[in-house]
Amino acid sequence: MSVEHALEAKNLFKVFGRNPKQAIARLQAGQTRAEVADAGTAAVIDASFTVKRGEIFVIMGLSGSGKSTIIRMLNGRLEPTSGEVIVHGKSVTDASAAELRAIRRSSISMVFQHFALLPHRTVIDNAAYALEIQGVAKEERLARAREILDKVGLGDRPDAFPDELSGGMRQRVGLARALTAGTDILLMDEAFSALDPLIRREMQEQLVELQQELGRTIVFITHDLNEAMFLGDRIAVMRDGRIVQLGTPEEILTDPANDYVAQFVQDVDRARVLTASAVMEPPGLTTPISAGVRGALRVMREFQASVVFAVENRRLVGVVTDRAVIRAVKAGQTDLRSVVDPSVLTVGPDDLLTDIVERAVETPVPLAVVDKNRRLIGVIPRVTLLAALGNVPATTREIAIVQSPLEMVAEFTTLVDAPPPGPAPVSPTAPAASTGGVS
Repeated sequence: MSVEHALEAKNLFKVFGRNPKQAIARLQAGQTRAEVADAGTAAVIDASFTVKRGEIFVIMGLSGSGKSTIIRMLNGRLEPTSGEVIVHGKSVTDASAAELRAIRRSSISMVFQHFALLPHRTVIDNAAYALEIQGVAKEERLARAREILDKVGLGDRPDAFPDELSGGMRQRVGLARALTAGTDILLMDEAFSALDPLIRREMQEQLVELQQELGRTIVFITHDLNEAMFLGDRIAVMRDGRIVQLGTPEEILTDPANDYVAQFVQDVDRARVLTASAVMEPPGLTTPISAGVRGALRVMREFQASVVFAVENRRLVGVVTDRAVIRAVKAGQTDLRSVVDPSVLTVGPDDLLTDIVERAVETPVPLAVVDKNRRLIGVIPRVTLLAALGNVPATTREIAIVQSPLEMVAEFTTLVDAPPPGPAPVSPTAPAASTGGVS
């Protein structure tokens, strides 16, 4: 197994019933779950995936899809009928009882749906319980437990008992216990499903923060697609024991593998899942700052656009409007930098759509997507953003909404085709021109 993988599942089958081996053979021959029911109940069918170190891997499906069966095979609670589970290069499937206990102590912790706290022990004693089992000295395990309790927001309740806490607080204790154990992998089976919606969202946000801070690998089981989309770096969607699609939230949302997945994702809040990089278009309407005023004007006429983005060594300098360019040409200006508006709104490729919608409404030009070095990597026209939010297939290109009067078209043509002005002053018949910035 690659060093970048914390866990690997290879061709897992789990069949309950009279003749599981026969059921597997028939499934491999192409029969369905229902067709092999006489030989056994196929809970998991040929499931394979790897979980990278430090990622949140979500297994999602409706009741009966096989997701909870998989997680019990991952920690050795259930033995696969066929297939293998590997944790940090060690086979869980082939491990002896002693080896399996060692793997659980060192590598895997569980967080349960119903907390599984010891009611007669305080919060800090519950959090330190896994270390107590490992034989860690009391002073050390309590110190480690206090550190984690602070991180989950329970640093002020170490001496409370579980029945004195709210449901959300008890779940925080369960999470703290798993984190205090110091294992690299957390298995979380519907861990937040028993919580009220507001508390559930709070716990989801805290889990993401803790994972980013501590770098643990998390396998999270849920039936809630919105939860899966929020938490998962990658998601495995299950149906009738099989993994029907595996990918990032964006991949599943924008390119569902089949009608089942498409129906699943149709009601997802896309603004909270999709990022700028998922919907941006190539930055076609650009001009080098060195091309000057007339270079920008030619690009505008070619694409019938009212704005272009000015770049220098791929870095965004700003935006140029048709009105500013026309005034500059009439005034005999050649330096494009003098008419560039540097205050153009920008977004990062990882910004969620929910965070950029307001900015898109505030600006009449497409949003510029830039990397950390301010290199222009894409643009988001307003129509593209609306299409993404509305789940409408969009075949657009970067053409900004024309803001200028139609009669400016003729003026564009005249100015582009005219020779550059000489040293003579601007014709007195020309309208007064501004040498300032963008209007």
